[in-house]
Formats: sequence, structure tokens, C-alpha cells
Amino acid sequence: MANMNVSKNITVIPARKRVGNTVAKEEIPKLRVAAYCRVSTVTEEQATSYEAQMEHYTDFIRENTEWEFAGIFADDGISGTNTKKRDEFNRMIDECMAGNIDMIITKSISRFARNTLDCLKYIRDLKAKNIPVYFEKENINTMDAKGEVLLTIMASLAQQESQSLSQNVKLGLQYRYQQGKVQVNYNRFLGYTKDEDGNLIIEPKGAEVVKRIFREYLEGESLAGICKGLMKDGIYTAAGNPKWRPETVQKILQNEKYMGDALLQKTYTVDFLTKKRVKNEGIVPQYYVENNHEAIIPRELYLQVQEEMKRRSLLFKGKDGKRRIYSSKYALSSITFCSDCGDIYRRTYWNNRGKKSTVWRCVTRLEEGPRGCTSRTISEEDLHAAVAEAFNQVLGGGESMIAILRENIESVVCESNEQAIANIDKQMEEKQMELISYANSGKDYEKLADEIQVLSERRQAILTAEAESQGEKDRITEMMDFIENHADQNLDYDEELVRLLVEKATIFENNVVVRFKSGIEVEI
Repeated sequence: MANMNVSKNITVIPARKRVGNTVAKEEIPKLRVAAYCRVSTVTEEQATSYEAQMEHYTDFIRENTEWEFAGIFADDGISGTNTKKRDEFNRMIDECMAGNIDMIITKSISRFARNTLDCLKYIRDLKAKNIPVYFEKENINTMDAKGEVLLTIMASLAQQESQSLSQNVKLGLQYRYQQGKVQVNYNRFLGYTKDEDGNLIIEPKGAEVVKRIFREYLEGESLAGICKGLMKDGIYTAAGNPKWRPETVQKILQNEKYMGDALLQKTYTVDFLTKKRVKNEGIVPQYYVENNHEAIIPRELYLQVQEEMKRRSLLFKGKDGKRRIYSSKYALSSITFCSDCGDIYRRTYWNNRGKKSTVWRCVTRLEEGPRGCTSRTISEEDLHAAVAEAFNQVLGGGESMIAILRENIESVVCESNEQAIANIDKQMEEKQMELISYANSGKDYEKLADEIQVLSERRQAILTAEAESQGEKDRITEMMDFIENHADQNLDYDEELVRLLVEKATIFENNVVVRFKSGIEVEI
């Protein structure tokens, strides 16, 4: 039986350090060593650092007799919080996985990665291939026994550094927002550019396109129709794209900057690592700056467009409650209604006993037949004749019709609400100051934020009402101009005049009622 009292003899076999050791060349083949360099921005000073790093590591690797130069991989001017866009980094990893690199050297963990998850993932993938990474600043070799522990600590610190930097940027933006300083991508902002001080100024050529978009929309054109016209005329988007999309036009129509205001912090960053931004639905504060810069679109016109957008989105429903898509293909599209079920009429081709004709029919009847609606079908010829007759009856009124329109203008309530707006502004300012003190003290300011929101909505309602009144006056004035310019004329049906002056046509069993935007109704 063996003697169990014999002491164990333990011999420590040290790890062969491959950074600057003196092991004989014949025992260990030369390591194929590559270096990774990165700088965060492209400023002149850091560009110099970039060149210096490349020169340093080229000399550093070539001077070591145990190493074979395997190349310099360098990313310039790219964020280090993830590796998705670092082409050279990813190429280097691919070379390692392909067995072409035995070791990587780099300046520091923060140069290699600021994201702990990414950093550890790549280090472990490389270790699985027996490929060490040497961090010069921290003096860490990932193949050392202490390397994993130190690496985890240092990578975590690097991530905290990146998070702190991201937070500082956020605080800087918040401060600029509070000062009402607007930041936009001028290269992709149709109608505006910047002056020497970085302020928004109008760019005339683009501004004319913006005006055209707003004008055509109020004249009844659809988003798709506006796009088609712009492309036909060879007009490019702000991004230099010849193709226009309805969502691009809609964003222009909804952008408050075109009336001289600026809503700041519409989006916010949800993850400092991915830089992912989402729409701000009240999660972080927003700042609304009125009269920040010169407007391209008058405020009342902008607000009229917002009301028209709302009208188009809510108006076209039949008995079944289905939404009808707005169309502007024909002047009477989407403004011709059924008196029976309230749905819109649609232009269609009818084949009645072999006789083909163009007619207008209630959409509910088209879809469901007489079960859904029993409204009549009207030929396009009769509908156009009725609308033309309505125009001629208005013209036949002459001076008496103009007198009625003048009375209508005077009856439109368009009081100045400057004092009401001023009172709301004062209340909002007081509550915002209170909100700041609440935030600093850690108190629950949810109720106060709700009160500010209510005041803001009340203010917007007043401005919208003013815009509606002004719009109504403008439409009456347009009708007066029409009567004066076409006196003693007998007009045929005209698509352009319908778009300009007609608000609605309602089809009854035995007649058609045409309502003009000026408020006048004519029964034919």
C-alpha cells in the first residue's frame, strides 16, 4: 500500500507571456500580430492622433523580433458604443476567425469597445481561438489568468464612461432646448437654410415648393396627387431624391417650423448604446418656441391645413362606419355625398343593357346593393350640369349676391384674442416655473404637468378658432371676386372652379344641393 504521508510535489508551470518575452525563436513560431486603432471624431486634432496611432503600432510590431506584422485595422470618426458600423474592426475579427491573425494589440479598452457586452463577446470568441488581445494602456493580456477579471472591470468602467458622456450630451441638449435654441438638419430641410450664426433663414427656391404644397392641399389635392405633380415638374425632395412619397408631403404639411414655430425634443434616445430614438409621447419634456424664425406659411393658413387634414381623416364614413379614403382624382371626388346614408359618391363606369356610360353612385350601394342603400345613380353629365347651374345661379345674383356675401363676412366672428392668449401665457409661465422647482425637489409634478397641458390645448383651440374664422372670410372674399370677375357670363362645368369654390354636393332623389365654401347653398 502506498505511503499516504508522502508530501505532494507541485511544480508551477508559468504561462508563456508572448508580449515582450525572451523565449527562444526556435521554440515558438512568430506571432502574426495586428493592431486596432480608432478615434471618436474627425476633428483635426484627433485626426493627428489617428495617424500617430497607426505609425506607433506599425513600428511597435515590426521592432519585436518575435512578431510578424499582420496589418493595421483602423476605424476613423465612428462611435465606439457598438461594433455594427466599424468596418475595419469587423474585418479584423473575420481575419482572426479565418486563422490569419494570432494576436491583437490596441491602445485601451475604451478604444476597442465601450459596450461591455460587445467587448466580452469578442474577447471570448477570440480566446476560444487562442487569440489574445493586449491592451497597452491597462497592460492587460486577455490570455493571462487575471485578464478576464480585469477586463470585466475595465469594460464596465468604459461603458459607464460612455453612458456618462451620453447623459452629458442629453443635458446639453436639454439646456439648449430650454434656451429655445433650435437644431435641425439644414441639408434635409426644404425651404430653410442657416445663416452665419446657425439661425434658420428662408431658402427662396425651396420655400416656393413648400408654398405650392400647402396651396395645392387646401385646393383639394391629395397627398399622392401633390407627389405626382412635383415629380412631373422635376422637383426634388430636400434630400435630393426625385421621388416624392405621400408621407414626405404629410410631414411637410404638419411641420410647425413652416409657420415660424419650433417644437423641440420630438424624439428622444432610449438606449445610449444603440442610439435608438423613438417618438416622444410625453416621456421627456418638450419645448415649444413660438416665432422662432421667419415663417414661410402664415399661421392661419397652416392651421387651416391641420383642420383640413383632420376633416379628411374623419369625414368619409357610411352607415357601416367604414372609413373612406380621400381621393382628389376628380374635383367632385370625396365631396359628393348621399342624402340617404351619408356615404360618398364614387365615379364609375356603368353597363346598363349593353349601353356604357360614366355615372356617380353611392359607395354603400356599390358595395352592398339596394340592401345597404337605395339612393339613385346619377350620370356624370347630369351631375356636372347641376353644378354648373349652381355656379350660374350665383352669378345671376350679381350685386344682390355680393351684398349677401358682405353681410356674411361681417357676421363671421373674428375677435382678437390677444388678451386671452396673454393670460394663458402668463399662467403657463408661472406653472412652468413651479414645475421646475418641483422637479428639483423630487415632488410629484404629474398634476401640474396635466394643468400645463390643458392650458396649452386651450391656447391652441383659440388660435385654431381664429384661423377658421379668417379662413371663412377668405372663402367668402374668393366668392365675391369670382362673381365680380365673371359677371354676365354663362359658365360650363369647370374642374378648377369646383376645387376652388365648392365645399360639398349632396345627391337627393329629385335634386342636387351644392354648398359653396362661402356658405351659400343652391338647390338644383
